Amino acid sequence: MTDITSLELPPLHDSLTWLTPLSEERAAHLVTFLSDPEPTDVLDMGCGWGELLLRVVESVPHARGRGVDRSPAFIERARQQARIRGLDDRVIFDLMPGLEAQNAAADAVICIGASQIWGPPVEDAQPLDYGAALRALRDLVRPGGRLVYGEAIWMAPPHPAATAPLSGRDDEFVTQDAVREQILAAGLDVVDDHETTLEEWDVFEAGFRARYSRWLEAHDADHPAAAQVRQDYEDQRAAYEDGYRGVLGMAYFCLQG
Repeated sequence: MTDITSLELPPLHDSLTWLTPLSEERAAHLVTFLSDPEPTDVLDMGCGWGELLLRVVESVPHARGRGVDRSPAFIERARQQARIRGLDDRVIFDLMPGLEAQNAAADAVICIGASQIWGPPVEDAQPLDYGAALRALRDLVRPGGRLVYGEAIWMAPPHPAATAPLSGRDDEFVTQDAVREQILAAGLDVVDDHETTLEEWDVFEAGFRARYSRWLEAHDADHPAAAQVRQDYEDQRAAYEDGYRGVLGMAYFCLQG
């Protein structure tokens, strides 16, 4: 089959507002939490294209923000959005590995789906090191500051069909209660926490697959790569709908340093 890794698929931001399963209602709650009391500076570790960081800075007129990510495409999109929204004088986006950004604490810190910054490389298919991430994030939040920590969890016991498209391990993630225990052990206080709904996951997965649909709509059916793109769409659909749907979850914790 044709290798599609070099094809230019439509960017994820064409069909996703958030690079995580997240509703507008839940996002508004996180922004409110991070904005009150008003922070002077906001740090987003593994910011993706920076949507949550931008919304926090928009809600606090005097706050300054910094987003860090290792994806050039995401950082380019984030910088573009900062310019469009008139925030480029208050928000900077740095292209760098997360560990290089740990040189200053902030009043408000965001880390969603980026715990791997402090753990083994994703390619090693090892269990996620929540504890290492939480200890590092505790040091990045000023005393009394606020932290939004979002990370993957098991929302139901894992089974082979669910783990096969992921790392293949039952111990890759832990439950929401187990993460809460690690948060407390790291010296952070839980203000509130909540788990994503299946509807949020369905919207996210549909948006993730849409890049394949958009590519197919823009190319002839007999394009050399079309069959592989269709297969990749179906593989992603099956991995979710027949595999980890209802098993892989996402929990968002509103924490205080």
